[in-house]
Amino acid sequence: MYTIDNKSYPCCTSVTMRFIGGKWKAVILYHLIDGAKRYNELRKVIPTITERTLSLQLKQMEEDNIIDRKVFTEKPPLMVEYTLTDFGKTLLPVLEEITKWGKEAPEISKKIIRN
Repeated sequence: MYTIDNKSYPCCTSVTMRFIGGKWKAVILYHLIDGAKRYNELRKVIPTITERTLSLQLKQMEEDNIIDRKVFTEKPPLMVEYTLTDFGKTLLPVLEEITKWGKEAPEISKKIIRN
């Protein structure tokens, strides 16, 4: 049994999914692998995510110390960048395997069509 923020998780897989589960977290993290991205850059590379969902997911991952939010205030307009933290980088092997599976799956499953 594991506990995070006073909530119990029955196994190590549920702990992992607590941090990257859901429709968008792994997708956002995938786009941060190559380096810092601004909010609008993330919106462009993930066009089907809503602004509200992106904001909420970024905020939650920042609270979980998976990503870092850096605000640049030297000159207007305000600029915000998101990067993976050292803790977030520990998820890279998991994300790479998820990506690998997603690339290979269309070759195996007739249900998946690559556009």
